[in-house]
Amino acid sequence: MPNLCESCGFLVGACRLCFYTCSQAICCRKPPVSRPEFAAVCLGLSNVGKTTILTNLCGEDESSIVPTVGFSIKAVGFNDAILNIKELGGAENIRQYWNRYYDGAEAVVFVIDSASAEDNMQQIADEMKAALCHNHLKGLPLLVLAHCQDKDGARGIEEITELLDLEMIGEGRQWIVHASSINDNSTIRGGFTKLIHLLLGTDEVDSNRI
Repeated sequence: MPNLCESCGFLVGACRLCFYTCSQAICCRKPPVSRPEFAAVCLGLSNVGKTTILTNLCGEDESSIVPTVGFSIKAVGFNDAILNIKELGGAENIRQYWNRYYDGAEAVVFVIDSASAEDNMQQIADEMKAALCHNHLKGLPLLVLAHCQDKDGARGIEEITELLDLEMIGEGRQWIVHASSINDNSTIRGGFTKLIHLLLGTDEVDSNRI
């Protein structure tokens, strides 16, 4: 039968082992993996749903949404990154000041109403071209969110690509056209997720056009 000293020695050793194990678990635990952050500017004419889209992405209450006057910024978290999205108002008297808010952008989101009349599509194309030609936005990844797919007469991606002349407008940058509906949050998040893959340079997006 072991004597008292041997028992005490065994107990002390066990305590030391337990203390060491606990210390390792606490002190050597890896910090949470941080997600990269990117700054994006969100453009589009009035009443295409920009504010509602971002409110939806943030999980905020949509009942008190009002048109954006000037700009607003929302930080939207995704699995692989955080997008700090600066939304600019789309009214005619605001669009002339868009270029004051481009500085620091790393990506461009242009939201369109897929059911817009053909004349409006030409205006959209003109505004998009003018914005993307600005020095601060040249060469940045572009997400064209073909929104309002739930409306009657909504155009598909191929027709929108042709009407907006995206082959020409998007030259020299990576760009995506993605269909979305406010009634389906997954379609909205899917478009922004593809944009994040472009920013990260991952393999999920292997073409300039989707």
